[in-house]
Amino acid sequence: MRRHHSTTPRGPRTTRTSRALGALLLVAASGVLAAGAAPAAQAGQNGPAGRARAATPLDQVIPAPASVRAGGAPYRITPATRIRVDGTREARRVGDYLSGILRPSTGYRLPVTTHGPAGIRLRLADGPFGAEGYRLDSGARGVTITAREPAGLFHGVQTLRQLLPPAVEKRSVQPGPWPVAGGTVQDSPRYAYRGAMLDVSRHFFTVAQVKRYIDELALYKVNKLHLHLSDDQGWRIAVDSWPRLAAYGGSTQVGGGPGGHYTKADYKEIVRYAASRYLEVVPEIDMPGHTNAALASYAELNCDGKAPPLYTGTQVGFSSLCVPKEITYDFADDVLRELAALTPGRYLHIGGDEAHSTSHDDYVKFMDRVQPIVAKYAKTVVGWHQLTGATPAKGALAQYWGLDSTGAAEKAQVARAAQNGTWLVLSPADRVYLDMKYTKDTPLGLAWAGYVEVRRSYDWDPGSYLPGAPASAVRGVEAPLWSETLSTSAHIDYMAFPRLPGAAELGWSPAATHDWDAYKVRLAAQAPRWDALGIGYYRSPQVPWPGN
Repeated sequence: MRRHHSTTPRGPRTTRTSRALGALLLVAASGVLAAGAAPAAQAGQNGPAGRARAATPLDQVIPAPASVRAGGAPYRITPATRIRVDGTREARRVGDYLSGILRPSTGYRLPVTTHGPAGIRLRLADGPFGAEGYRLDSGARGVTITAREPAGLFHGVQTLRQLLPPAVEKRSVQPGPWPVAGGTVQDSPRYAYRGAMLDVSRHFFTVAQVKRYIDELALYKVNKLHLHLSDDQGWRIAVDSWPRLAAYGGSTQVGGGPGGHYTKADYKEIVRYAASRYLEVVPEIDMPGHTNAALASYAELNCDGKAPPLYTGTQVGFSSLCVPKEITYDFADDVLRELAALTPGRYLHIGGDEAHSTSHDDYVKFMDRVQPIVAKYAKTVVGWHQLTGATPAKGALAQYWGLDSTGAAEKAQVARAAQNGTWLVLSPADRVYLDMKYTKDTPLGLAWAGYVEVRRSYDWDPGSYLPGAPASAVRGVEAPLWSETLSTSAHIDYMAFPRLPGAAELGWSPAATHDWDAYKVRLAAQAPRWDALGIGYYRSPQVPWPGN
């Protein structure tokens, strides 16, 4: 089961022990975990002004680039450096983003210009880059990032960030120097779908908190933000035609907290901000199960016409929309229509998992009715892999969340659907569910899928993971983060890092680059950058962290 756990509420705000845990993790977010963060000098951040600083090798970034040719003199950012961009609005935006990263820490002006000499150049040009690829050329005279599309420029900028010393991420002036190793990186992604999911239904996260996570995802070239907007514990998006969904259904959360919801303006701002980081928002309305918040808001959605109470626990599988009632499809049409109008991306996720209170026949009937609604509003269906037990719509994506131990029949069902044209996004729970505990001693998270240490989360191949599924059917990887026990940004950071970069690498990097022993060294080198960004992370004993 995807979220099989006890009925005891696990919200971090509900007990003295949990409040103490929250305090601990807030400390962790400042880079001082109980295990001890490395001192700045050890972590490779800022030594005394003028100390020589070696350039980060081109092949030491995450995700691993497709091709690296090192050589030549490094470039050094100085007060004379300018950022030159092509005359397009998109290139200018990426240039402004880059200058916004570099100015606070370097203290340099770094003007963004369309003419004249430049130490850093961002250029759009035809070439074998694809929709998101880029080439980075570095030498004594400067750094040039070339791409066919603005997304490629942006991803190239993330590589440039990681090639600079970690102190570049700080928001106050730091001593240099700021070298970039010489050579060429030629890079493009293995998969077009590289996602991360944030559950805002079990615990509500504000727009600012979602933006923070978006920035963390962007650093590792993630390009999809899946927002789990509805569940038994809370409905998080305003729907004009059904106003009680958010006003009442969104009024609580796990443990009985105040909950919350996004206005349409809030949601549009999340979508806008994600787009500025070249992430596409994939909104999810989970149906026909995981619907207690909706059933509590409107009695007529229940088969018996009686609204259940709001739910603040963590059990799953007990709720269902009433499949025989026509109002159920009026509801689905209204919600999906309004959500589609707010979402410029191509996907609408309709859930479909753990519908234990819906008979199989009713489940099939429901999906047969609801999938065409998604198509009516010019979107593509995404559903959890139980969708393959019905008839997936043409072009649908099935998101597989099973375990290594999942039964052969269930895996075969998904594989058959893939053989018949259904696309797959892989999110095996015992590999990339970021809410799974690292070990038995992890203070947050759940363990129904087992303990997921850093190596386990990284050491698998999406292309060959699901027996019988054609490698060509795999569109990518997504790392979900469920929030039964998470309620702060510090909680998010601790559970996502250091596993999130590995999931991002599985989605981006060629299979030939996949090697745990090499990866763990690159991962360890990210720690000073997380310290500079204020990301509190789990110091796994499997990783050779600086200072260990």
